[in-house]
Amino acid sequence: MRGWRHAWMICALVTMTGPAWAARQHGPATGHKADVARDKALVGFQRDLVSVLAPRADALPLLGAALLARPLPNQPDHSSFHTLIDRAAKAQDAGPAIDWVRLADCDARADACPNGDALAALQAKAPDNAAVWLLKLGDDQRQLHGDAVRQDLARAAGAKLYDDYAGISLKALASTVTILPPPAATLDPKSTGGAAGLQVMMVFGSARAQPQPNLPATAKLCDDAADDATLKSDCLKLGKLLEWGSSPLARSLGLHLRETLADDPAQQDDARQARRNLTWQVQNFAALSARAQTDPAVAQHLLALARNGGNEMSLMLAALRNAGIATEAPADWKPGS
Repeated sequence: MRGWRHAWMICALVTMTGPAWAARQHGPATGHKADVARDKALVGFQRDLVSVLAPRADALPLLGAALLARPLPNQPDHSSFHTLIDRAAKAQDAGPAIDWVRLADCDARADACPNGDALAALQAKAPDNAAVWLLKLGDDQRQLHGDAVRQDLARAAGAKLYDDYAGISLKALASTVTILPPPAATLDPKSTGGAAGLQVMMVFGSARAQPQPNLPATAKLCDDAADDATLKSDCLKLGKLLEWGSSPLARSLGLHLRETLADDPAQQDDARQARRNLTWQVQNFAALSARAQTDPAVAQHLLALARNGGNEMSLMLAALRNAGIATEAPADWKPGS
């Protein structure tokens, strides 16, 4: 499992879970007066966006508003994350993507996460989505429901797709952050990315709150599959599904399962090379995303890709191809270089 842990860490650090420049959003100010003032202006601007979006009745703008409201301190009840995501779930056009984000509407201090009602709704609305069952697997493991964990894995292996709905969250955010122009006080004079650079930061920074299944728990369970034919079969089926999943994290795990469990050495080698290419893609996408702070054209293009929908993998691959970056690693390239 060590190899997958390394790939998982790379994907988690530099994909949608946070380009390096997005990590600072609403984080501690550096102490300089200009940084403190700009952070205050950013919070105010984000509150204004939420206030403008809050009266909407359709699901996508309410989802965007909820994600923007989630990190804000002391939000009024009518425009809080809880209220907005609850209203989004009740909208006529609401789908399972809303319930997925509603998983985070819970009290971690009371050991009440993920949101039980949202998890039950997902099982009813999206039973063919492996991500739902892997999410339940992590929750059942946390509650020490051993028999249920094995059943969850089997349900995931028999599913038709893997989608963590991050693409819909990115679409909601990218479609809403542009409804107001960023005030001059929110822009860093040292950055040449302008308004688009700030908007990309807000979109990808807010999307970091997207709930994720406990994929390491699945990896650990399948690591013990070599001597259990049924478990091994389910893990290989799941791995094949994850290879075509919506996120680099899911694809990394799927390739790891094929590399470690496949009986054919050629299949193992193919999975190893594909995982190397995935690491190359993730690292280059992180570098491309970072350019959004200094290149408005890159920032605007990333916003356009996010508004088009799709998923995290499709966005990453489209961004690389459009920038002329190969999606296969050079023969002499090594991960981390």
